[in-house]
Amino acid sequence: MPLLGHSIIAGEDVEGHAGSAFAQAPATSTALEPAFTLLDEAQVADAVGTAAAAFADYRATSPVARAAFLEAVAEEIEADGGEIVQRAVLESGLTTARLTGELARTCGQLRMFAAVVRRADHRGVRVDPALPDRAPLPRPDLRVRQVPLGPVVVFGASNFPLAFSTAGGDTASALAAGCPVVVKAHPAHPGTSELVARAVARASARTGMPPGVFSLVHGAGTEVGRQLVTDPRVKAVGFTGSRAGGLALVAAAAARAEPIPVYAEMSSVNPVVILPGALSGAAGVVTALAAGYLASLTGSAGQLCTKPGLLFLPAGPIGDAFVAGIAATQTGMPGTTMLTSGIRAAYDRGVGRLARSAGVSTVATGTNGGGANAPASVVASTDLATFGADPELADEVFGAAGLVVRYDPAGAEGVDRLRDTLAGLEGQLTATLRLDPASEDDLRIARILLPALEDRAGRVLVNGWPTGVEVTHAMVHGGPFPATSDSRTTSVGSLAIERFQRPVCYQDLPDALLPEDLRSDNPWDVPRSIDGARP
Repeated sequence: MPLLGHSIIAGEDVEGHAGSAFAQAPATSTALEPAFTLLDEAQVADAVGTAAAAFADYRATSPVARAAFLEAVAEEIEADGGEIVQRAVLESGLTTARLTGELARTCGQLRMFAAVVRRADHRGVRVDPALPDRAPLPRPDLRVRQVPLGPVVVFGASNFPLAFSTAGGDTASALAAGCPVVVKAHPAHPGTSELVARAVARASARTGMPPGVFSLVHGAGTEVGRQLVTDPRVKAVGFTGSRAGGLALVAAAAARAEPIPVYAEMSSVNPVVILPGALSGAAGVVTALAAGYLASLTGSAGQLCTKPGLLFLPAGPIGDAFVAGIAATQTGMPGTTMLTSGIRAAYDRGVGRLARSAGVSTVATGTNGGGANAPASVVASTDLATFGADPELADEVFGAAGLVVRYDPAGAEGVDRLRDTLAGLEGQLTATLRLDPASEDDLRIARILLPALEDRAGRVLVNGWPTGVEVTHAMVHGGPFPATSDSRTTSVGSLAIERFQRPVCYQDLPDALLPEDLRSDNPWDVPRSIDGARP
């Protein structure tokens, strides 16, 4: 399928009137054909207008029809999967294997939300029947359900060209909730975005959805993003990216006459705490643990939002063996291509900041990889006191760089200091403990640390690495600020649908006026509670 370089609004190709831009191949820093035309202000407004016009019809679709649409999107993406992955490799520098897995995850998310829509418990139906004879006052008939918010704007993420972009988790969950979606294509992978958008448009037409249920817009700079967020017809925003970008959108949304939620995932260093028992095995076990850490740190060039950027390690010989394992594995490890030259430049600045920090030393570095944007990985080290005295050491370095912080595990004072340090961190997506479950000492320390970790993170792990986020019903991919702008939500897993709904209570409406999911005969067979109990 040839790329046209156009936006796709309500199923139609739209050539932009505000200039054009090329994607850049990060491996070579060369332009990729074709040029992508950029929408002007009026064209962007038209895209939002089509979403607003589609809302009434789309929100009224039955669970069966909406689920069929989501499943059709997955099928259409899979039909073009080879071409989509090939273009994504060129635009992102990520490997074919990584992107093939990401495409499967994208389609798996769509099918998971199709199942959620069919099951329909996300509608939250509760019925409290009238009690006309109740004394001293009768009770009215009360029925509540969750309704979709309205048109949603989704910003594609640079580090996940598929699973967090055009038809990724934000789009899938918003569509599942009954909200039309306008996607702002990420400028780093416009061709990938166009190919996926065409698949969504085909699925929409094939299943009889209103055309404005989905649009993809290409636009320049921050102006288009601000226009989308401040358009009064937009009712919510999904964003994955930098803290500066996310906060700008949050501020713009909050300044509207009608403020709207921005669900922004922005920044996380994902602390890992290694307890002494995890290092008590044979030398090979410790070396393997160090290799696992490096694999998690450097996978996808360290550009995963759950990368373990901060690792707390016992001081003394027991931790020294782990450090030696890092050095042995990392030395000579080639860097891999980063997403853009701008991201690589930010990585260089972050690594330079670590190198200039007093009390921080280099544990090991890899080597530069082939290509224009494949810098060496870096692991640095410091002690707990130095880390606590320099707040910048807790800042995220997006890329394959990590900081090891040595702590004293002996005695209550050392553990208390570690707990207080963890409690003082900013909000995180994840926090991890590596421990020996048979060690009473490890379990004692873990019980001291867990309340702080739970307070600071959206997901707490034991004996795993935080990279690799399962798309399941129990997953939480969120956390306190600045990991996300709203710690009550998740962008991965079936609970993500709740971001794009709100409750409405219906009092004493006759059955003829009630929506299908609240009627007494329950024609859609939606799960409900009656007087607080399941029938």
